[in-house]
Amino acid sequence: MQHTLETIGYVQSPYPEKFAVPRQPGLVDAAKIYIELSAPYDHPDTVRGLDAFSHIWVTFIFHKTLAQGWKPLVRPPRLGGNQKVGVFSTRSSFRPNALGLSVVKLEQVLVTKGKVRLQVSGADWVNGTPVVDIKPYIPYADSIADADGAFAAAAPTLMPTQFSPAAQQQLQQLTTSYPQLEQLITQVLAQDPRPAYKTNSEADQSYGMTLYDLNIRWQVKNGENLVLSVG
Repeated sequence: MQHTLETIGYVQSPYPEKFAVPRQPGLVDAAKIYIELSAPYDHPDTVRGLDAFSHIWVTFIFHKTLAQGWKPLVRPPRLGGNQKVGVFSTRSSFRPNALGLSVVKLEQVLVTKGKVRLQVSGADWVNGTPVVDIKPYIPYADSIADADGAFAAAAPTLMPTQFSPAAQQQLQQLTTSYPQLEQLITQVLAQDPRPAYKTNSEADQSYGMTLYDLNIRWQVKNGENLVLSVG
């Protein structure tokens, strides 16, 4: 049996590509992210009462990996990127129906000229991600105190981040156009977005990621991130 999903809106986020997107929701709250609803779902009536909730569940499509299909076995980063487990034991994007589910904080509901945008924080979405459903988070039902998280039971260890003098100067020049940019870079790099097999590597290799339209380059030295340039 086949079912058709209707896209109800799209994400606007500072992550133009999959690399550097937080691996789970709630890890990076400095990013200003919006869900812009599409017609006919952008009518204010569809979100009436939603602003009374602090968090929402968002169902979305992993559109960046959709063409690659699904895999029965995947390598979770939390297991070092080497051990395979079943796709249904993970939150991998390579799923039969390419659907993702994230809980995010609802900052505000914006209605402008009859159009609806939801500002959220803590999201893990690439810019342009299609959204197919939104539901309120219900604390008494959705929070399970004694749940077992298996190989992802504990939060990841965060890596400290330092900025080179050149990067600090560049940040000062960009702060007006990109508020909270330093905090965003720090939070993203704290999760160590490098491929899992690079986790224990501290060669002089430099890495790059894109936030908004900015290229950020950094190295890992002595267990810390060193941002080399921002621009």
